[in-house]
Amino acid sequence: MITSRLGVRSALTVTITASAVLAGGVFAGQAYAAPPTPSITAPGGFVMNNGTGATLFGKTADTRRSTGSTTKIMTAKVVLAQRGLNLDAKVTVDKAYSDYIVSKNASSARLIVGDKVTVRQLLYGLMLPSGCDAAYALADKFGTGTTRAARVKSFIGKMNTEARNLGMRNTHFDSFDGISNGSNYSTPRDLTKLASSAMKNSTFRTVVATKSTKQKVTTKSGGYRYMSWTNTNKLLSTYSGAIGVKTGSGPQAKYCLVFAATRNGKTIIGTVLASSSETNRAADVKKLLDYGFAR
Repeated sequence: MITSRLGVRSALTVTITASAVLAGGVFAGQAYAAPPTPSITAPGGFVMNNGTGATLFGKTADTRRSTGSTTKIMTAKVVLAQRGLNLDAKVTVDKAYSDYIVSKNASSARLIVGDKVTVRQLLYGLMLPSGCDAAYALADKFGTGTTRAARVKSFIGKMNTEARNLGMRNTHFDSFDGISNGSNYSTPRDLTKLASSAMKNSTFRTVVATKSTKQKVTTKSGGYRYMSWTNTNKLLSTYSGAIGVKTGSGPQAKYCLVFAATRNGKTIIGTVLASSSETNRAADVKKLLDYGFAR
């Protein structure tokens, strides 16, 4: 009888152990296998977990490249960092802003000379249609100096100071909108770091998550008109959980996107630079976000 019981116990032990190996080994290994690292066509990319700061993906993440209008993330950040900022303060649209758009053939918020628009409205005009006229107006408003040129120079100086404060070691700005004068550059890692910091501001988060807006502005004669702006960031409509951040493009920059999305309380944030087309940019970003959420 004793031998029989021992045999039964041994058989049970073998069965249980084998089951445990299957459940905890083979099956668990399949369930928790890390997803394969994605391959992207963009020359540069970087992704991190915004909550932990952990790097999830990098491809030439510290190589300096032209950034196009992703520069405007810093433009907005500098404005929102101003002490005693009144988002409802009105700024009169100067002819210089529209002349600038024409001379540079730049993206525009279609601001009308003489209109009075609020700082908040200028931020929407800056970040949604990527208005270089709005960027100019903000630089003129929040720079210091007795001339427009001095104020713009001062504002760009603030952008570079903020970059240094954030530890953006491979970044330099020479414009308020990304239309480079020869030395406007950043990296996927630096721009992701910038966006992560900017997204801590509730106004910034609200603006960059907005797909479209209609804003009532005061005309030169004291009446009003409505300005309608649509976000150039199509990710907001094509990727579930997308919350921002900013597109960029240009002859040197090609197609760029600083992106962020949140699912189940987890936020993934990143950057792709110098994609060859909007289609490739969108495909790369989707791959990187899917990978980030699977990690």
